[in-house]
Amino acid sequence: MRKILYSLCAFVALGSVQPVCAQFNLGKAVSAGAKAVKATQISDAEVAAMARESVQWMDTHNKVCDANDPYTQRLNRLTEGLVEADGIPLNFKVYDVIDVNAFACPDGSVRVFSSLMDLMTDDELLGVIGHEIGHVLKHHSKKAYKAALLASAGRDALSSGGGLVGKLSDSQLGDLSESLVNSKFSQKEEKEADDVGYEFLVKNGKNPWAMAMAFEKMQELEGGAKQSAMAKMFSSHPDTAARIKKMSERATKDGYTRPADPAK
Repeated sequence: MRKILYSLCAFVALGSVQPVCAQFNLGKAVSAGAKAVKATQISDAEVAAMARESVQWMDTHNKVCDANDPYTQRLNRLTEGLVEADGIPLNFKVYDVIDVNAFACPDGSVRVFSSLMDLMTDDELLGVIGHEIGHVLKHHSKKAYKAALLASAGRDALSSGGGLVGKLSDSQLGDLSESLVNSKFSQKEEKEADDVGYEFLVKNGKNPWAMAMAFEKMQELEGGAKQSAMAKMFSSHPDTAARIKKMSERATKDGYTRPADPAK
């Protein structure tokens, strides 16, 4: 039995103001046993392996746009040349769902939701992707996932001495998948992801103005009927206006020209 992720609402097109219930599929929550496992006893390789298994579960239980889909072709074009992050191989897919979200996992899997793509221009979307990869580069995603392993579902798959003891069940994978999608980071971590995401884009030949433009779109969507979706998605993020100012000033100082707005 699956449950529906209820914490987000989405808007299929930028002009829409009617929220619809989220449809992104996650597994049912489970009550895990109280096994005492220390975070230091779980290796990075085990975290990556379990994260990869969780992503594979999500890829199976949600509609993934195929190679010929316009969403996939657009994402592939935007992320061309983005093959690794500090040695972690990156892979990108689009979930054809009505939720507004994007996330990156410790194993380098980046998943973008089609309704977020509907709301954003190419540059805005690239800024979101850069930010999410920033969390991977600063190991925030790994830390959050490791905490989820210890807090609930994953404990049943770990021995009291640390290490994997068996394959995760379907419900455990659902719980851990939810932790990947709904990871909450501190404002310090969000600011670090902004800075490192900016540097990641520059390193890979992308215009870092994308970061400021993504935050501008966030600010635009924070008010009115769209607030319920965006506020939940970015509830822990630092002040949006301050982020816009910091990223736009940095890009200007570094000599980058702001891309033209395709709507103008």
